[in-house]
Amino acid sequence: MNTQDQYLKAIYLVQRMQDGPAATGTLADALSVSPASVNEMVGKLEDRGFVEHEKYKGATLTDEGIVRAEDALQNYCIIERFLANVLEVENFREEAHALEAVIDDTVAERLDTIIDRRGDCPDCFDAEADKCKHLELSVEETAD
Repeated sequence: MNTQDQYLKAIYLVQRMQDGPAATGTLADALSVSPASVNEMVGKLEDRGFVEHEKYKGATLTDEGIVRAEDALQNYCIIERFLANVLEVENFREEAHALEAVIDDTVAERLDTIIDRRGDCPDCFDAEADKCKHLELSVEETAD
């Protein structure tokens, strides 16, 4: 997944949480980047036909943008569930965020054969909790 896909995924999740356009400031916070960086990438995504941006309202994914964002989110879920459920990595969220930029679709597909992903992915992703609803976590981790 590349940077473009990370932005598309963030816009998708923010739109789900806010039930409307993703504001630049909210995206900057979600991605830990500056609002200027968000504006620049949103402009590029708009040029590529993935996003419609309305000044002072925010970014909205086009149909093509939604497909790309769902693919990116699905790959993230695969990585996250592999780290948490198969490798039992304690800081799986941080690791998944770091790995999503470097794991391509081929590797994600191969990991998918190991985790037995559910058919409702990526709709199973809880944007507010920033994790898949189906993660199998130990008692200590779920108590946090």
